[in-house]
Amino acid sequence: MSWRGELAHIHIADQASAPMRPLTSAKLVAGVGIEGDRYATGRGYYSKTPRADRQVTLIEIETLEALARDHGIELAPSETRRNLTTRGVPLNHLVGRRFRVGAVLLLGARLNVPCKYLEQVTGKPVYQLLLHRSGLNCEIVEGGLIRVGDVLRPD
Repeated sequence: MSWRGELAHIHIADQASAPMRPLTSAKLVAGVGIEGDRYATGRGYYSKTPRADRQVTLIEIETLEALARDHGIELAPSETRRNLTTRGVPLNHLVGRRFRVGAVLLLGARLNVPCKYLEQVTGKPVYQLLLHRSGLNCEIVEGGLIRVGDVLRPD
């Protein structure tokens, strides 16, 4: 599988329900998560049921563009509650595969399933529309610093 994408946005939240904050760079810690993010510190909505694949979450910007184009629903990258927004990356095909974001190595662990919580937080009817397009949950295999604009590529 040959592809090459770009990191369009980075977002973290200090705790569950807190607004996602945009970053221009972030430190990803192997086996933990994104420094300062709610899941790295155990303060996320799902932190009571810890899973290694919640270390970092990704969503395709193309999904957000399709929501706006096809359904008239504007969902900003920060509203998705995902950490990394990508462009040109086939996230659904990366389950079980390793790939790079800059120098950081991620393992695509499982597809993210949309939740009703996202509708509660945003007030937008996106649950059904995001089925099978809600992003990718990943484990951080090799940590490091990432920056908006970094290249994503297969490992």
